Amino acid sequence: MDTFQPQIEEKPSLWQRFKRFLIQCKRVFKVTRKPSKEEFLVISKVTGIGILIIGLLGFIIKFAWELIR
Repeated sequence: MDTFQPQIEEKPSLWQRFKRFLIQCKRVFKVTRKPSKEEFLVISKVTGIGILIIGLLGFIIKFAWELIR
């Protein structure tokens, strides 16, 4: 009779997980590059507009809530 015995996988050690993390970071840094001035300006503008929109929405919601109460 063949009994089923599940394989117990060992959890990687802290050092192995840290080493794997460093390898993944190294891979990411290899493909990244410094943005050009134009790209940086576009990203800054889009981010700024997003922050303003979220702030405006928060203000409108807070203002409406105060009017309701």
